[in-house]
Amino acid sequence: MIFLIKPLIVNITIIFSLLFNSNMFFPFSKRKPLNFKQQTIFALFSAFAALLCMLYPIETLKETHFDLRMIPILLVTLYCGVYPGLLSAAIVSVVRFLIGGEFLYVGIAVSILAFIIAITFRPVFLKSANKGLYGLIILVFYYSGYIFILYNTVSFLDISFYLVYFLAFSATFLSLIYVVEHLILANQQFDETLYLEKLSTIGQMAAAFAHEIRNPITTVRGFIQYLNTDTKDDRLQQFAPLILDELDRTNKIITNYLTVAKPTSFSLKFVDLNMVLTDSVELLRPFGSYRNVSLELDLEGNHFIYSDEQHLKQVIMNIIKNGIESIDEEKGGYVKIEKKNGDTKGSAVITFTDNGIGMSEEQLEKIGLPYYTTKSKGTGLGSMITNRLVHEMKGKIIYDSKVEHGTRVTIILPTASQYRN
Repeated sequence: MIFLIKPLIVNITIIFSLLFNSNMFFPFSKRKPLNFKQQTIFALFSAFAALLCMLYPIETLKETHFDLRMIPILLVTLYCGVYPGLLSAAIVSVVRFLIGGEFLYVGIAVSILAFIIAITFRPVFLKSANKGLYGLIILVFYYSGYIFILYNTVSFLDISFYLVYFLAFSATFLSLIYVVEHLILANQQFDETLYLEKLSTIGQMAAAFAHEIRNPITTVRGFIQYLNTDTKDDRLQQFAPLILDELDRTNKIITNYLTVAKPTSFSLKFVDLNMVLTDSVELLRPFGSYRNVSLELDLEGNHFIYSDEQHLKQVIMNIIKNGIESIDEEKGGYVKIEKKNGDTKGSAVITFTDNGIGMSEEQLEKIGLPYYTTKSKGTGLGSMITNRLVHEMKGKIIYDSKVEHGTRVTIILPTASQYRN
């Protein structure tokens, strides 16, 4: 039995080691789509892990060699996509071809089968909230094909071998899914911690100078209004409204800075999410019509949030307004707001989808950061405040966007039932 367990432990150690190393170079994330370079690197990591497993197979089983090379192929295909999975499977198959041997085509077939099964189940697997369960389903289908190939090509081995091998295979595959999901969550929490630290820094800076600037601006505004009351100076009459508008805009920016700087006082109560969404949409519908943008609202079920109604409305209206402003006024477009049950029990999901100009990957990574905005006259504080309010509501906000294809913002909020327990 030792001759079975020892190479399996080596294979398992190889796969886990390379998994953690790949996460160090490119942290796993559901928010950021992989570019071509990253997909290639993950494919090479997967292929390298599979090849190392092939170097330490279970031997002394007649002419057959068994290892766990299929697990890296399954994982990289499920989490990274067609290209990484295909490249990894191709590299493993080519190397297996060069090694040769009596069971050459069996070794290639089981590797290709892993890719086919993974790519077939990938869409459902990624959408599933219970990935462990779908991992088991994937194993059942893969084992069905794997055992069929072995039954028709390899003479039957001792039953104890199959029990140990498939048990180790299953435990390793399911454990890796568990680890990857928790690494994704840990990376997300780390990003959120960094983001909150940046908010804290900008808040301290804002608190230091916002109050001092606000007082002289108020004084200047008062004098401009006073001078413009009965002046005969045509130039002052011409430019006074513009000066007042710019002073008001400056004052609004300072107010936003103070909103970021000081802790938000919440007036907590049970809020009807359907009512808040409906009110917000109706308030912004005239603005949408003015910019040739239609607002579509789709509400599924009833949800109550234990939160501050005004802050929740501010979040919703900020996102809808950003969606409207991202759309070309001449071409027109839409902002679709959908609300439904979350994947996890006791949560509601709100998605805001527009067909505006969208954002690049670089812009998407910076959204909500201090000073960053894609608008010519923006400050980036609207997105900062929105993100912070969502976090204070114990929720999550996720941005997904492509240039010229629009943007989708997803907010996940805990429903009131969680607070009643």
